[in-house]
Amino acid sequence: MPGLIRGVARTAAIAGTATAVSNRVSRRQAGRWAEQEQREYEASAQANYPPPQAAPAAPAASGGDMDSKLAQLQQLGALKEQGVLTDAEFAAQKARILG
Repeated sequence: MPGLIRGVARTAAIAGTATAVSNRVSRRQAGRWAEQEQREYEASAQANYPPPQAAPAAPAASGGDMDSKLAQLQQLGALKEQGVLTDAEFAAQKARILG
């Protein structure tokens, strides 16, 4: 009887170790596949959506008309919020409008 219990215990230990190793290998493979899919997704996203081009310059305000300047600044703000203008482009256009 002690030999039988020892054999069952040895089999259980080997099976448990094999299961643990198998699970670890599966998790490692899944992680690698996820990283590869993420890289492929990012590459396809960059290919399908090139960076936006700079927006055309807003017309200059004539005669210091404050309403016109405010309207242009609001348009610039909307373009910046949409991601059409970068912070640098927004600052340059704002400085040009405000003189």
